[in-house]
Amino acid sequence: MKRREFIKCSAVGTAAVSGLVLNGCSTTKEYDLVITGGVVYDGLGNEGRKADVAVNGDKIVAIAQNIKPKKAVAVIEAKGMAVAPGFIDLHTHTDIHLIVNPKAESKIRQGVTTEIGGNCGGSRFPYNDRMFEESKEDLEKEYGLDLTWRNMNGFFNRLEEAGIANNHATLLGQGTLRSCVMGPYDRPPTDKELATMKQEVRGHMQAGAVGLSSGLEYTPSGFAKTDELIELSRELVPSGGVYATHIRSEGDELLESIDEAITISRESGASLEIAHLKAAAPRNWHKIDGVFAAIDKAKAEGIVIQADRYSYHAWSTGLSFHFPKWAREGTSDDFIGRLKDKTLQNKLNAHVKGEEERMGSWDKVMICYVLLDKNKHLEGKTVLQGAKEAGKTSYEFMRDLLIEEEGHVSQVGFGMDEDNLRRVLAHPLVTVGSDGNAVAPYGKLGTYKPHPRFYGTFPRVLGKYTRNEGILTLPEAIKKMTSMAAVKFGLTGRGSISVGNFADLVVFDPDTVIDKATFQDPHQYPVGIPYVVVNGKVTVSEGEHTGVLGGRVLRKG
Repeated sequence: MKRREFIKCSAVGTAAVSGLVLNGCSTTKEYDLVITGGVVYDGLGNEGRKADVAVNGDKIVAIAQNIKPKKAVAVIEAKGMAVAPGFIDLHTHTDIHLIVNPKAESKIRQGVTTEIGGNCGGSRFPYNDRMFEESKEDLEKEYGLDLTWRNMNGFFNRLEEAGIANNHATLLGQGTLRSCVMGPYDRPPTDKELATMKQEVRGHMQAGAVGLSSGLEYTPSGFAKTDELIELSRELVPSGGVYATHIRSEGDELLESIDEAITISRESGASLEIAHLKAAAPRNWHKIDGVFAAIDKAKAEGIVIQADRYSYHAWSTGLSFHFPKWAREGTSDDFIGRLKDKTLQNKLNAHVKGEEERMGSWDKVMICYVLLDKNKHLEGKTVLQGAKEAGKTSYEFMRDLLIEEEGHVSQVGFGMDEDNLRRVLAHPLVTVGSDGNAVAPYGKLGTYKPHPRFYGTFPRVLGKYTRNEGILTLPEAIKKMTSMAAVKFGLTGRGSISVGNFADLVVFDPDTVIDKATFQDPHQYPVGIPYVVVNGKVTVSEGEHTGVLGGRVLRKG
């Protein structure tokens, strides 16, 4: 490929970009950027066609054969490559990570040009005084980051001031909202509190949130009963917002929890997104047929329903997840206090033993994050290994580690069926979402062992499950990563390659694209994705981040 010294031009940003053919910034040029010679997949499920894509500013202005490269300031030669809309990661927990490192390395190098944060009931707003002080202390301790906002607009302003590499939209976390209005406690809201929460949902939707998320296996989100969630979801309907839910159980009460989610959508009228669809623990694997039957029936009834899934058979969450909800009620100090309470040990131990029976063994749970340096040696080890090394029972090890880390322990759990995963990914109502954060192999975001989905979700779908196993065609896979998410969340002008749409584009090699991240060595970028363009800015060139921060905060409406 022809290489030339970078010339500062609007389409490619202000950093050196190798691998592009640059023709200079002459005013006689017709286009800022042309991607030439590739096979274009429009993201709508249609077969690919040989065509060139021309970009001016932040928009796609032409899709045709034989657009003359000499008419462009910059050219990406994509012969033998697929050209697709930028991937949309509709289920992420990226938020302050973009302030710590705005390059969004692990996502942008997968071809993810847009993320939707605020999932599973948790968002970085709104904060009351207690939440603000607690979060301020946590962010300073963990990242050296100063908390300067209390609401969504303040958070958005902080992102825009620093600049971001990919686009960012967000849900309002119902658990965060509930804690802000009525505290982190297990009780029903008063009429006044419910009215306040409904008003907050309306206000956030008017300010540009794409919907409301719940995390019903967590606290305080899971303290909400079905009728409360219906009332809140009704406030989404006027603006077309989505109710995105981590359902109340993904294991023993899976089918009941799917039914609850569908009921909330049916009664409220809100569009429904079921997060990271799965049947957790071997004794529940057979329930996947009932899950498919329920969502297919809901779709046939006219309910606007989709689900999402990452491309791995292991899940990840906090280690505290294995302790009962009543123990997790209240603040972090309340939880730690209960872990220390001698009168509660038998009751806590019995619950954790039940979790062990459900999982099969504690060798299926791997520690992936701790805050304290003294415990970093535990990252990458299973609970069983850690307990044996410490000379403790698994319960004692988990309890003591959570106390020492003040609850800041994350885990990866191996409890899902690979055949079920294939069937979920292939289901026509399922899209692709990583359930992971934007991280990097360096700096403060590279100091622990995250789930490999942070780095590999999208290339793994394209490589392992599409090219190698054939459970999806390439047009189907791309549609699940692009237009289905854009339509669901109302991301106008994104998710498909069409004239007039924003120039969010990814160029990848269908023959080589694959994830490289593993559970023991997750900080590895995928291969086979040489170019990524965000709002017309070349952000990845020849597989390397250009440093360009061309992303935007996306406000719905």
